Amino acid sequence: MREQPRPQQQILRQRDIYLPDDLVINNILTRLPVKSVMRFRCVCKSWYSSIKPSDFIDTHLSNYKDSHDINGYVIHMPSVRNTFFSSSSSSNTSIPVCTVAFDRTFDKISDVRIPSDVNFNQIVGSCNGLLCVANSDNVIYLWNPSIRKFKRLPDTSLGRLVNVTLGFAYHPENNDYKVVRISSTPFGAPVSYHEIEVYTLSSDSWRRVETPSTTNVILYDKNFPLPIPLVNGALHWMSCITEGEKSRKSRTIMAFDVNSEKFRKLALPHGSIDENTFQTFLASFKGKLAFITWERSEQPRTQYSIWVMKEYGVFKSWNKLCVVPFERVSHCSAFTENGSLLVCYINDQEEKPDFKFVLVDTETLHEKKDPDIQQHSYVATFMESLVLLDGTNMVAY
Repeated sequence: MREQPRPQQQILRQRDIYLPDDLVINNILTRLPVKSVMRFRCVCKSWYSSIKPSDFIDTHLSNYKDSHDINGYVIHMPSVRNTFFSSSSSSNTSIPVCTVAFDRTFDKISDVRIPSDVNFNQIVGSCNGLLCVANSDNVIYLWNPSIRKFKRLPDTSLGRLVNVTLGFAYHPENNDYKVVRISSTPFGAPVSYHEIEVYTLSSDSWRRVETPSTTNVILYDKNFPLPIPLVNGALHWMSCITEGEKSRKSRTIMAFDVNSEKFRKLALPHGSIDENTFQTFLASFKGKLAFITWERSEQPRTQYSIWVMKEYGVFKSWNKLCVVPFERVSHCSAFTENGSLLVCYINDQEEKPDFKFVLVDTETLHEKKDPDIQQHSYVATFMESLVLLDGTNMVAY
């Protein structure tokens, strides 16, 4: 009778297979999910030291973007801090969390724990999986939920902070991240002034930059709860300009170029604002600048009009994308990158008004679904990344 090969011999033959570290690190580890990469850092010292450098982080990020160009993600959290807590926690101690979901449907993927030392009430922005958050005391944090690391930014280099507005941007020319802080006079003040500072992650410091050359421009942050949009390498603020002997006020867009750190004006779409306009927003729509107005209408009660600048910086390229009508009082809570509008319906016909959140497709104008959001929320784009893994003065949790 013919003998069967021993299992031990098969195991020994398998052990002869050898993969060079360079092949494993550059062609395999750079394509794995973040959680897997973080676990593999513990395999050996050489892997740990090879995964941390910026080259590995950049390659991993590039591979992630190439493989997730269709399915985007968002991260959202209630705008009231005491509602962050997970109701599904089996323990008596509630844990503050935010939710990662699919961009198009808001279907939940996972909950992400919020570090207890990060106290914030605003999402300033999101770039490459790195969140910039802040609180009302002007304390700012950079936070990467994927690798469970954050850092608190240094205190301001400005004097007294008044009417602060913040923007967050990635600077591709230098592979760096910047936070822009603007302190200005109140809207409607007879004389306007601005103090502007920029924080860069690479230097871990703030520095002052030049203010707009004209003193008749007031930048104001009325984009709440939408983040200041980063489009075409610039951050965009709604602004008011005072012109002429009669001090006539008009609205415009001020764009801050992240590379040159200079401002430029962008005109609003012609006829986009009138006496029926309640509020205006700026957003990013599929990588293009979007302008949104919330306005009164005869039938139904209110509507959102959405314009998109097809060719950046070209006034004639403004195109009215759609008008979204609402029969009930509504409030725009978020505008996703792919163009879904997260709206809060307010039932004001009862003694105790209730709220309902819906996701509206701006192409079909149909309500997609109930996104299962119970509170007014901050929403930002999101992706897994290793950004901050190689940083200094980071706090792990």
